[in-house]
Amino acid sequence: MAKGISTCSDCRDVFDQVWDIEWSRNPFDARNLFQAPDRVRQVVAEGRYDLVHVHTPVASFVSRFALRNCNQSIRPKIIYTAHGFHFFRGGKALNNGLYLVLEKIAGKWTDYLVVMNREDFESARKHRIVNPERVTFMRGIGVDTGYYNNNLVPAVETNLVRLELGLNSDDRLFLMVAEFIPRKRHEDVLRAFAKLDCDHAHIGFAGTGPLLEQIKALAGELKISDRVHVLGFRKDIPVLLRASVGILLPSLHEGLPRSLMEAMCLEIPCIGSNIRGTSDLLESGRGLLVDVGDIEGFRAAMAWILENPADAREMALKGRAGMAEYDTEKIIQMHEALYHQALTS
Repeated sequence: MAKGISTCSDCRDVFDQVWDIEWSRNPFDARNLFQAPDRVRQVVAEGRYDLVHVHTPVASFVSRFALRNCNQSIRPKIIYTAHGFHFFRGGKALNNGLYLVLEKIAGKWTDYLVVMNREDFESARKHRIVNPERVTFMRGIGVDTGYYNNNLVPAVETNLVRLELGLNSDDRLFLMVAEFIPRKRHEDVLRAFAKLDCDHAHIGFAGTGPLLEQIKALAGELKISDRVHVLGFRKDIPVLLRASVGILLPSLHEGLPRSLMEAMCLEIPCIGSNIRGTSDLLESGRGLLVDVGDIEGFRAAMAWILENPADAREMALKGRAGMAEYDTEKIIQMHEALYHQALTS
């Protein structure tokens, strides 16, 4: 159940049934307490489901709130996968406190909690969001290492992308794949790129969002618009990645960033902020980690990739090897085991 899936035919095709429920990412929106819960209860009652698996913080809170008072004889087991708690190291104290309280309240309505990075695993157990024995650590929701395989991306397609962007043979493309929202911190990448002493370097931004026009305007102010490519929504991310020399993600917070996982599978050097999730992926020499907001650090990381292609290649190969533990098949097996445990306990 997800708002917006009805507009995505590819998404609908993988589900037996989809319901659109009006809710908001704003936890204080009245719809989340007075409109969405009734529809959630109706759907679950009609389906007579034994198990409900919820994702993302606000939608998960709404769903668990809706089902909290179900008759115990018909109440489904509820599993919550946290794609990054909204409280985190480095977050604002007031926000952290608010979201921790909300998670602890909703934890009372949760049978099993799944987390996908070490910081959240430690936090869940420390704050006893659920019984520590019912906290499961999984490496995300899985990435198809067979699909994200550089051997399956034809060179002709990467060449066409480079032609689309007007790149010459000696031009080098960096890439960022992320929604244009504040926490992704596109501005940091743009300001770092503007300081990069390489006229043959270009950068592409794949994604949409409310800050897109602001980033385009900033590129103009920095006088680098001719080397900045705002690509919008793309379905050819593997091709874009293979056409690039590196990917960046300077986010303030993440759960386990999929764009970096896909890049690692495709043996693309990665630069990310030193935060939970991203550090899980890039530590131990599998990528470059930079402090949040460190413009000079991101510039230096890009320069290192350009100046040390052989070392960058070795780093990318380590990244690819590390993705074996994140493969979709392994994650599916872990989910099947957890579902069996939930339904038989």
